[in-house]
Amino acid sequence: MQTNKHILVIRLSAMGDVAMTVPVLRAFSIQHKEVKITIVSRPFFRPFFDSLENVSFFAVDVKKRHKGFLGLIRLFLDLKKLKITHIADLHNVLRSKVIRILFFSIGIKSAATDKGRTDKKALTRAENKIFEPTKSMFERHIETFNKLGFQIDLTNPKFPEKAILSTVVLSKIEAFSEMNLIGIAPFAQYESKVYPQDLMQEVINELSKKHNQKILLFGGGKTEIQKLNQLQNNNANVIVVAGKLSFSEELHLISNLDIMLSMDSGNSHIAAMLGVKVVTLWGATHPYAGFKPFNQPMVNCLISDRTKYPLLPTSVYGNKIVPGYEDVMRSISVEKVVSSIEN
Repeated sequence: MQTNKHILVIRLSAMGDVAMTVPVLRAFSIQHKEVKITIVSRPFFRPFFDSLENVSFFAVDVKKRHKGFLGLIRLFLDLKKLKITHIADLHNVLRSKVIRILFFSIGIKSAATDKGRTDKKALTRAENKIFEPTKSMFERHIETFNKLGFQIDLTNPKFPEKAILSTVVLSKIEAFSEMNLIGIAPFAQYESKVYPQDLMQEVINELSKKHNQKILLFGGGKTEIQKLNQLQNNNANVIVVAGKLSFSEELHLISNLDIMLSMDSGNSHIAAMLGVKVVTLWGATHPYAGFKPFNQPMVNCLISDRTKYPLLPTSVYGNKIVPGYEDVMRSISVEKVVSSIEN
């Protein structure tokens, strides 16, 4: 009879959601050294888990080998070879449910994260809104492991050491050791979560006045890089990082930041999982929905004015458009953003 415990953890996308699993899995790997973990996710996210002990990574190929229903069967057969004893489904979508069912058919115990859709709907609906914090995704993931018989304590989290930056990275950011490194990630998947570019320009201009500070701008893709180049605005101590480094190099650089300014987006969760202080800006969404970056105080979450816009939050993910609420983020002043970073 097999006694070695081996947990298969499923979380396929998106970037921020995958990053939010890292603090939980790091704590698990420290507190349950006898248990092996294999993460199933997209190849791009492998670097997230490099610093975790006793954790392996299985890259799912959703475009070829593991595409479609037959691909899920192949994925199951591939994973079955790993001698899995438990399934922790932190994604809980159709694809991961099929994998759980297939493993259940051979007697493997599984548990899935409850996403709390009812609570989140009550928080974001226009009428009879219940404006109260819902459980964080970290709490929900811990509950999933509890169902499998494993306890996790996140009260005293440990973080990886700051990465040693290569000469290549150092040459790209042109920073000196006595400089404060401020990261800014001004984009998000939906416009309702993006601070207006003219106000972000004012924030960057104000921060760049202090010559002991280096401001690093993060993003991706041609359109975002063009906007970042505009935001740089010929400020000598503002550097566009996007497009210049590999993903692993960006993670190493983020681990060295003194602070990250981000929207409610993946970059906030990446910085937080690395132990970096994060200031987040919230438009249509709200940290009460459970997506506040890990181990960050509420004071670091700058929220749009609910007195002026009482229907906030109007969305969990920012994908809903409410007429008259297009400019909610303009209620977060430039002065408040800058002072929060400097404090």
